[in-house]
Amino acid sequence: MAKRVIVIGSGFAGLSAASSLAQKGYQVTVLEKNAVPGGRARKFEAEGFMFDMGPSWYWMPDVFEQYFARFGKKPSDYYELVRLDPSYSIFFGNEDIMEVPAKMEELYAMFDRYEPGSAKNLKKFLDEAQYKYKVGMADFVHKPGHSILEFADLRVLSSLFRLQMFTSMARHVRKLFKNEQLIQLLEFPVLFLGATPENTPALYSLMNYADMALGTWYPMGGMHKIIEGMVSLAEELDVEIRLNQEVKQVHVPNGRATKVITQDSEYEADVVVGGADYHHVEQHLLAPEHRTYNQQYWDKRTMAPSSLLFYLGVDKKLEGLHHHNLFFDADFGRHAVEIYDQPQWPSDPLFYVCAPSVTDPSVAPEGKENLFILIPLAPGLEDSEAQREKYYDIVMGRLETLTGQNIREHVVFKRSFAHADFERDYHAYKGNAYGLANTLMQTAFLKPKLRSKKVNNLYYTGQLTTPGPGVPPSLISGQVVAEEIFKAIHP
Repeated sequence: MAKRVIVIGSGFAGLSAASSLAQKGYQVTVLEKNAVPGGRARKFEAEGFMFDMGPSWYWMPDVFEQYFARFGKKPSDYYELVRLDPSYSIFFGNEDIMEVPAKMEELYAMFDRYEPGSAKNLKKFLDEAQYKYKVGMADFVHKPGHSILEFADLRVLSSLFRLQMFTSMARHVRKLFKNEQLIQLLEFPVLFLGATPENTPALYSLMNYADMALGTWYPMGGMHKIIEGMVSLAEELDVEIRLNQEVKQVHVPNGRATKVITQDSEYEADVVVGGADYHHVEQHLLAPEHRTYNQQYWDKRTMAPSSLLFYLGVDKKLEGLHHHNLFFDADFGRHAVEIYDQPQWPSDPLFYVCAPSVTDPSVAPEGKENLFILIPLAPGLEDSEAQREKYYDIVMGRLETLTGQNIREHVVFKRSFAHADFERDYHAYKGNAYGLANTLMQTAFLKPKLRSKKVNNLYYTGQLTTPGPGVPPSLISGQVVAEEIFKAIHP
């Protein structure tokens, strides 16, 4: 009889694990707390607007291609991708806007305009970043992270210095570039990895290669189209997805999980995969004697940021916005310190605006605009309606000033989402939005383990374990845990 696997959570990692295990012949059931699948990548609709609730950037298209190829499929079997050009805009101030082009020759020309002669340094930077991307994706992210011995391969060890694991991103960028705006362009992708550029390994310039060389894409209809594709694939593989099933307990007699208990059902299990928040599964679904890590361990972890999000429906088309827009008209370094080093509500926040209706008319009624606004914040902050309104006024005032138009009085739908919502909807530890920070001391084998040390058939996947935060790493995490389960059962 096929082994019964229960996967807790239907986010990218949970669905990836479920399909990968079903393909190997396991009988897989996914239990999802919420009314729709997708975890943080859920969608909701209101007054004719369709909002993606979480991820909005489609980077590393090769990871999605490789995922679907495992099942003889292509992303285009499930959704239509378009490449954005410009990839995104950065607002540094009034009439000081950098539009980042998709074409490499135009990008090199832009660098030379901002800092004469810097195109040759960008080529050098991206050549190194390409090496890191190829080696990192081949040799690092698909490893389960059990111990340092996985990285004892001579080829990998000899790469460590070329990968710049021991140089900071800030130092690496500043050796090649002097223009502050170019520096901010190159440092922004690591802002969501969980540390300042000064404390993030230069390895993560691989993100710049993903950004600039591989491109910024968008699945028409919204990011949830990826989830719809993954759900469709899972169901083709006979995965059962049960919605509105919040797990209350993992039953563990004699060191082995035998069933998963929800608010109204029980599910027998031969293997359990925690695709929900790792901290929540350990601290709230397991008895203390079955936890690998105690609360003190979690208190010492560095979490990636949380976010204050606003979903807005606007009753007119807006001028001057592209699909992705970064507002860096405030002090970049100060905001980073207020997220990571001195956690507090920011004094003058950077923020991001996604306007998917610029690319995709299906996500807003005709003649109207769909806006998703994000302010990165320290996790664990006190979250109140008054604070949300204060920051709504701050960012809307700056958005109106920098784009030269009235927006607030045209907002016909508004919803906010922050720490308390992340905790309620996803059981996210400290209300984090992106999982565990990718600091050097929380990289690879130093992350919480994929496999429980106390419960021999309990595994974990997602943003708090290997390989880390983000949509592509979550897709990979599900595949890696499926391989580990298969190797354990069929050594």
